[in-house]
Amino acid sequence: MTDEARKLRRHSRTGIVLRGCAMGAADIVPGVSGGTIAFITCIYLRLLAALGNIPSAMHCFVRDRDLRSFLDSVDAGFLVLLFLGVLTSVFGLAHVIGYLLTHHEVLVWSFFFGLIIGAVWHVGRQIGLWSFVVMLLLLSGAVVAWGLTLLVPVSVVLTPLIAFFAGAIAISAMILPGISGSFILVLMGLYEPVLAAVRSFDVLIVASFGSGCLIGLVLFARLVSAALRRFPNATIALLTGFMVGALNNVWPWQVTTAWRTRSDGSLAPLVQDNVSPLVYAQITGEHHQLGLALVLAVVGVLLVVVLERIFESSRRQSEASDATQ
Repeated sequence: MTDEARKLRRHSRTGIVLRGCAMGAADIVPGVSGGTIAFITCIYLRLLAALGNIPSAMHCFVRDRDLRSFLDSVDAGFLVLLFLGVLTSVFGLAHVIGYLLTHHEVLVWSFFFGLIIGAVWHVGRQIGLWSFVVMLLLLSGAVVAWGLTLLVPVSVVLTPLIAFFAGAIAISAMILPGISGSFILVLMGLYEPVLAAVRSFDVLIVASFGSGCLIGLVLFARLVSAALRRFPNATIALLTGFMVGALNNVWPWQVTTAWRTRSDGSLAPLVQDNVSPLVYAQITGEHHQLGLALVLAVVGVLLVVVLERIFESSRRQSEASDATQ
């Protein structure tokens, strides 16, 4: 194992599970990316490396039948703990997140809005050298992500085959900071059907969706890893742009201008427009909660800052420990 690989693997088991829980909780919310959480908590590169190694590790395993080398190559312990945390959140928090979005929508979005602003600051600081191309890519990423938030969701019947392809597409977005896999599912009209399948433990749909996620995750991780190795500043600028554009989708004060009918006959928002807090209060008749919303947004930003300081301090301590050995 190289020194670089060892540096990537300095995380406690509990810390990995908790990071997975945070990623899972973020992925449940349409508009927030688990990739953003992975970047904030300093496991993004390790996750990409582990996933990207799976195809070559599989090839070596088929050839050599060396299980230990295979598990080490794919950082199996890390992936198992991380996805254990993700699944714990998805199955354990689906009802909680749904309740909070229904009854405290403005406050939930305010927190995530601040969290993404903090993530933009955190990820943007990783750009080592600014140039015209880097700035253009940042702007392009913002425009693409912003444009996605303006698309009108469609309506699709969920079948095992569609669930497979939806999983592959959504997971590719989930691994990108700023682009939410849940929001991609919303655009495809599959967010609520997939969530319902998870809640009801529809084995066929969940298995098809999970298989698509696994294949899409491995293939896309290799693509992003290669881009980060060859064009680090340009890739990080593009990822930062994605997060900037995604802010449009998590604006706390939104009013619904078009509705769609669910399969059970109830109505669900189809098109929502961002408005000011005062206009939101006038249109909806609900209190805008501006003061508390600002507090939660600041909490989201500060959480990123605190996490960055903690992980940076931990990294320096590990490097100092290695230097004395």
